[in-house]
Amino acid sequence: MSWCWFGWLCLVGYCWLLLDKSVARAGEAHQTAHLLAQELDERGRLPVLVIDEAHLLTDHELESLRMLTNSDMDATSTFALILAGQPTLRRRLKMAVLSALDQRVATRYTITGMSAPETTKYVETHLAWAGRTDRLFSDDALTVIHQSSRGYPRAVNNLAVAAMIAAYTAGKTIIDQSSAETAIIENTE
Repeated sequence: MSWCWFGWLCLVGYCWLLLDKSVARAGEAHQTAHLLAQELDERGRLPVLVIDEAHLLTDHELESLRMLTNSDMDATSTFALILAGQPTLRRRLKMAVLSALDQRVATRYTITGMSAPETTKYVETHLAWAGRTDRLFSDDALTVIHQSSRGYPRAVNNLAVAAMIAAYTAGKTIIDQSSAETAIIENTE
């Protein structure tokens, strides 16, 4: 059988059916595992299943994924599974109920926060992509944003946008420390 984009959509559909509590049965797990193995056999490429926001999966859904990795009783891997999520995912996998899945994790990676200079460069790069060539944030504002966000990109983004809104509503043309502090207060309430 030749795979096309429709075959991949079917495979993704089977994976989501597998995660659905009302449908997760051994038959669907076996069929999904078979489709993954078939891709490996026919094309010689290891399929990669990526699940973003995996920290939002229930224990039942994570257990279903573990069962999917069980297809050949650990003899070979028919696919690679990447679970991406918040730090709570790592803590949840350490719980006894998920220990079998935790034992199958081969590589763990944690994104650390950016340094203060990296945060500044990050904000300036995003502003350049948006077409802004001159300085918009004061050094003090960037320092406050970095300290509050601990350099995590999503938090930097949220605070920078909120600081721009705060500066705009105050009639300012430069985002200063007070605008950044207003953004922090509004994002922590």
